[in-house]
Amino acid sequence: MENIIKLIADFAWGPIMIALLCGTGIVLSIGTRFVQFRKLGLAFKLIFSKDVKGDGDITPFQALMTSLAATIGTGNIAGVAAAIATGGPGAVFWMWVTAAFGGASKYGEALLAIKYRITNENGEKSGGPMYYIEMGMKERFGGNWKWLGWIFAFFGVFASFGIGNMVQANSVASAVNLSMGVPLWITGILIAASTALVIIGGIKNIGKVTDKIVPGMAIIYVIGALIVIFSNASMVPDAFKMIFANAFSGKAIGGGLIGTVIRFGVARGVFSNEAGLGSAPIAHAASTNNDPVVQGIIGTLGSFIDTLVVCTMTALVILTSGLVTIGENGLMIVKDGLTGAELTTSAFSIGLPGFGEYVVSIGLVFFAFSTILGWYYYGSKCLEYIAGVKAVKIYKFIFIILCFIGSVQSIDLVWNLSDAFNGLMAIPNLIALLSLSPLIFMMTKKYDNGTLDSDLNKAGK
Repeated sequence: MENIIKLIADFAWGPIMIALLCGTGIVLSIGTRFVQFRKLGLAFKLIFSKDVKGDGDITPFQALMTSLAATIGTGNIAGVAAAIATGGPGAVFWMWVTAAFGGASKYGEALLAIKYRITNENGEKSGGPMYYIEMGMKERFGGNWKWLGWIFAFFGVFASFGIGNMVQANSVASAVNLSMGVPLWITGILIAASTALVIIGGIKNIGKVTDKIVPGMAIIYVIGALIVIFSNASMVPDAFKMIFANAFSGKAIGGGLIGTVIRFGVARGVFSNEAGLGSAPIAHAASTNNDPVVQGIIGTLGSFIDTLVVCTMTALVILTSGLVTIGENGLMIVKDGLTGAELTTSAFSIGLPGFGEYVVSIGLVFFAFSTILGWYYYGSKCLEYIAGVKAVKIYKFIFIILCFIGSVQSIDLVWNLSDAFNGLMAIPNLIALLSLSPLIFMMTKKYDNGTLDSDLNKAGK
């Protein structure tokens, strides 16, 4: 089974997927004239603007926080460390590349999510790749594309059990056990119970919780990281030198090829910010905003905050700690073979003696818990698309039970499954983004020219 899953993961994250992910981001960046950079300042203003109004279930800020809740998790703490330990410091550069171009992918996803969202029988907004695949591609090419939307939703449901649930719960339980000695089963019960209390209230309750947890914990984590980085300021230039030199030399553990560095950088970059994956637009579709372009601009902040800020902080803490060095032969050396959350924890402990490990463990708990909440919503909307609203009631109980199971069981297999489903669910989404890119470019151009609103009104939108 592990060999089969590895083959699937290797295909899902092979050259074709790397080309699709980066290529889609590049195409959308050029076509929108790098909207993710042009409108960065406006994006921050829009998330707090009272002028952004419309139908929906949660505010634009809560929609962004829910999407960030699902991305700021183990990928930022354990994933960055694993990418460095396995792929080399150069993997960080390829994470940046993925995030830089991925901002345009997030823009296109959020734009299409608002344009093609629907109202379900409970009066809630439902949207995301499955809907813009079905309706958007039918609008452009004709025919029935529901099958492709169904494939995305199918992979999305199973990804929610892995990347969005068991992986997160296991990381929390392991971190709490390591730092505080709390038995895995106790943490498992607490995670499952806390998750149940929040998700019973639906997306509005999830939005209320994530808009407090995510910014609060992110600020604490970044401040802790900055203290470490400033205390090791003299080593920061060397850290950047390692990143850029290794990004193109490809000399990781055992002299790994450049493909290894790129693969781990891109894979962990997408694991972290989910640009092109198709998950974030499911949250953006619930926003109280009727302007697709405005929501798209807000959506660009996802990659910026998650990878270019939080992941970079983690990488610099690790690379200035002295735990990662480059030998005379150009090969990377990681002290004591550390990787994942242990490497990040050790780096913070060196920089913040006495309480550095608690910044990581507490950050991991809150980041992972918010990820569980965000991915519950994604999985429930994917299942709703496949089987209807009533099926979500059963899904809710299965999801809660898996929180406990993930906490107490070894999940090496689940990590590999997460990698596989991550890549597989991105394929139909990227096909749709490329197919509908002319629409994205047209709407962006009209927004820039100030003519988009009148056109939408004429179309009765």
